[in-house]
Amino acid sequence: MRKKTKLIIFSAPSGAGKTTLVRYLMSKMPNLAFSISATSRKARKNEKDGKDYYFISVDEFKKKICEGAFVEWEEVYENQFYGTLIAEVERLRKLGKSIVFDVDVKGGLNIKRLYGDDALAIFVRPPSLDMLEQRLLMRSTEDGESLRKRLERVEEELLYASKFDVVVVNDNLQKAKKEVEKIARDFFSDENN
Repeated sequence: MRKKTKLIIFSAPSGAGKTTLVRYLMSKMPNLAFSISATSRKARKNEKDGKDYYFISVDEFKKKICEGAFVEWEEVYENQFYGTLIAEVERLRKLGKSIVFDVDVKGGLNIKRLYGDDALAIFVRPPSLDMLEQRLLMRSTEDGESLRKRLERVEEELLYASKFDVVVVNDNLQKAKKEVEKIARDFFSDENN
């Protein structure tokens, strides 16, 4: 009998540090597999198709929505879609891996609803809006317009925090890393029982 896989979902406003925490957790727990999301946005410098995201056109993304190919999807900004392909989740489950997701807030809650107690939803909260804006500016991945859109979206996303299983405030990266690792180890500890 194949062992039951579990899922751990990370969601947060852009710049809160969720991707950094996901990478840390993956380095500490090699039994985890990362679910690669699909997106219709253009690849950023140093991003690779099939590693960071599956980069697909807006038309292809819309076609896959109509085909029911996603576990979850969201139009985050106009014609900028993100989603989790069913085929990606099934690929990792067939390998017997527990899966880590790095998804937007609504997508994270949708995955949690689908998988229930087999999924743990973690919301990564920034210490403040000012700190979040500074992190986004330091990343240098946003132009003025996209930065403005991201900051407008943050307030809405923060309203969802209470719907997650756990909220981790990323005000100290080392502390947040240790907290996330403990939460994940506790969640996965009964995986083989």
